[in-house]
Amino acid sequence: ILGRFWDFSSMENNPEMLNEVFSQLGVSGDWKFEDVIGFEESSLSAVPKPVCALMLAFPSQSSMKLSGRNRRQRIKEEYNPKVYFLKQTIGNSCGMIGLIHAVANNRDKLTLERAKLLEENEVIQAVHNACYDVSFHVILLTQVDGHLYELDGRMSVPVDHGPTSEDSLLKDAAGICRQFTEREKGEVRFSAVALCKSS
Repeated sequence: ILGRFWDFSSMENNPEMLNEVFSQLGVSGDWKFEDVIGFEESSLSAVPKPVCALMLAFPSQSSMKLSGRNRRQRIKEEYNPKVYFLKQTIGNSCGMIGLIHAVANNRDKLTLERAKLLEENEVIQAVHNACYDVSFHVILLTQVDGHLYELDGRMSVPVDHGPTSEDSLLKDAAGICRQFTEREKGEVRFSAVALCKSS
């Protein structure tokens, strides 16, 4: 779908830019990305609800250190077939893959104005090239079938973080993000955006 030989330039975790990419890909404006300024409950209260996904960006060199023992124990080669998971095979495409994961795992919520959302490779590459920075890696956290999944295209399978709900998704996903930031002592270059229902 994405083109076997492309080396995508990277994207940026910027709500305005991500919303523009969504628009260009044919996703209606019913849901929009919003900044998440912190992972504590006081910060999360400022995020519009409901939330259907949280996208986390962090320095690429940190990404290989984020597979602690507890996380590895959650990785199972077989996973719920309702989870749409796309492995990253194109350089620097993690941001676009995060967006695809957000759309594909929330089709019941998002309105797609174009039936052939992912067919035009040139459109996908063009909108992607406008956005992410190569020095960062991006993952998506979303709910599928009552479970919180971490979707990271560099991994072989999704990571199931256990039960969650529409009401608790933001809090549960923020808890996973806190684990990431706590493991990277002294690293402050984490950013997150939530995909929220427009008011």
